[in-house]
Amino acid sequence: MTDAFQKLFAQMMEQGQEMARAFNPALETFTGAGLDRMWPTMSKDMMEMWFGKTFNREGLDAKTRLLLTVAALTVLGAQAEPQMRLTIRHALEAGATKREIAEVIYQMSMFGGVPAMSRALEIAQAVFDEADKTGDDA
Repeated sequence: MTDAFQKLFAQMMEQGQEMARAFNPALETFTGAGLDRMWPTMSKDMMEMWFGKTFNREGLDAKTRLLLTVAALTVLGAQAEPQMRLTIRHALEAGATKREIAEVIYQMSMFGGVPAMSRALEIAQAVFDEADKTGDDA
């Protein structure tokens, strides 16, 4: 690796860490290197795409990006329950209120249909209930 590439990669990893903390302040000790152990096949290109360029552009903040992700997962029929749960938890951590999350899901009923909206609301309510039990109420 050249010095310039190493510097660029280190900068990208730091940007990824900053965005991960913005998504969820509990990730204060997040290190991109830990992802290598969880997903040994994850390429540096994917890290750059997800955290380096996609989520670090100027413009939308973490809360807005996460609400958009909730909307997209809802329209997809809320088929990806683990991803929906995780995104809702991160949205709450990023400052979204339960009402904002519910309104995003309601809005998607006209695009994804009522069954998709209903399923997404069930998932959201389960996440809200878990947050209430642990005291992470938003």
